[in-house]
Amino acid sequence: MEAQTKVIIIDYGSQVTQLIARRVREAGVYSEIHPCIVTADQVRAMKPAAVILSGGPASVGEADAPTLEKGLLELGVPVLAICYGMQLLGHNLGGQLATSETREYGPADLTLLGDCPLWDGIDKSATTRVWMSHGDKVKTPPPGFAVVGRTATLDVAAMADDARRIYAVQFHPEVHHTEEGTRIINNFLFHVAKLKADWTMSSFVERAIKEMAETVGDRHVVCALSGGIDSTVVAVLLHKAIGKRLHCIFVDNGVLRLNEGQEVVDYLREHFDLNLKYVQAQRRFLDKLEGVEDPEQKRKIIGYTFIEVFDEEAKALGHVDFLAQGTLYPDVIESVSHKGPSAVIKSHHNVGGLPEKMNLKLIEPLRELFKDEVRKVAGELGLPDFIIWRHPFPGPGLAIRVIGEITEERLDILRKADKIVQAELMSSGWYRKVWQGFAVLLPLKTVGVMGDGRTYEHVIALRIVDSVDAMTADWARLPSELLERISSRIINEVKGVNRVVYDISSKPPSTIEWE
Repeated sequence: MEAQTKVIIIDYGSQVTQLIARRVREAGVYSEIHPCIVTADQVRAMKPAAVILSGGPASVGEADAPTLEKGLLELGVPVLAICYGMQLLGHNLGGQLATSETREYGPADLTLLGDCPLWDGIDKSATTRVWMSHGDKVKTPPPGFAVVGRTATLDVAAMADDARRIYAVQFHPEVHHTEEGTRIINNFLFHVAKLKADWTMSSFVERAIKEMAETVGDRHVVCALSGGIDSTVVAVLLHKAIGKRLHCIFVDNGVLRLNEGQEVVDYLREHFDLNLKYVQAQRRFLDKLEGVEDPEQKRKIIGYTFIEVFDEEAKALGHVDFLAQGTLYPDVIESVSHKGPSAVIKSHHNVGGLPEKMNLKLIEPLRELFKDEVRKVAGELGLPDFIIWRHPFPGPGLAIRVIGEITEERLDILRKADKIVQAELMSSGWYRKVWQGFAVLLPLKTVGVMGDGRTYEHVIALRIVDSVDAMTADWARLPSELLERISSRIINEVKGVNRVVYDISSKPPSTIEWE
């Protein structure tokens, strides 16, 4: 889907390249990330209004280190280079680089020099805190560049060539640790490049509906609904575009949360009049999971069984031409590394195997959106908070939160405990403050005392984390009173549990899910 104004970000392998794209979009300008092997001609064909060169872990000039396509500087549009991008400019345009004896990682105080448009609105009489992460540095700027920023350890922390509208900073303005980072990026977008903020979710919704209607024509689309926000937004968008020629299939795999399937199906049927088939295949899944303890085996069984069930239901519909999926932009980015398509990290088909098996064309209306943008689209479509702000839920469901063997009894215990966790997070106001919160049933029992009797019962672990994108996460510092209330309710209200523990590990090294 073409946006009116577009910023192209060239990815040199930085861990925070996605943050650059997010900051640009938050400013109301559409942005795309492309690997550094992209050619200047390819970028020119994208009709960018500006180009940003990202940071990266390599050392300029080393074997296999990403190089600069000089044609990117000759597109006639402003360029902002960050960290490794700045070093590439210095190396390729006649400047001089130096290697630091130690890598600089962390905060630094930047002194602003000269009348640089990047600094508009920032107090130049005092230093401003920025975030550094680099080994190499620009010792002497290339001809035509003026030094516009320095720190105690860097004589050239920022440089500018106003005539060619090329600007470079050694620090990372995209991370929140850089105090004026948002202002610096916005100054580049609006004061240097003079762009128009025309990227809104309302305009996206209009374009998405129009383009999907044109693509599908009078043909039919099948969509796998999971109950999560991504597939729900896809279904509602498509319903607005093609109406009853959209066929939604919701498969209850027996490892959903308490009453989850019925709640989602009832809401969608009532408010959006979706053409929706509710397939209750709980027994089929649970029979195949019986006796299985290995988490990877659980995932495969659920994945393969889902494909079987979905394929059967889709074939029963008759002729269908398209499969709709809730693929998001991070999935698309991660499917191609910064070095290009030869280094594929993972497939971005979130219903793996279905397009090939069913010989269907894909429709992925959300493939250019980040998660926070999907939530905004959901708001534009009038979806309720309980869908918009629903915490992420894994595809294998409770199968990987019941550690060890899955039985009806153990699922029942976990569902009831998890319901209490969700209810207490919501009533306390913490549900919207944390990224994810849930209960895990451990594969052990412990001794306890209830009343005058000795008990030997199950243990529930609480996993509640803060995160921005699930790539990293930290355990949430909930008030002790809230943790006490959750623990007390679970032990008193869920038969078979006599102990609750709180997981205080971060990702990395731990993962958010236990399996």
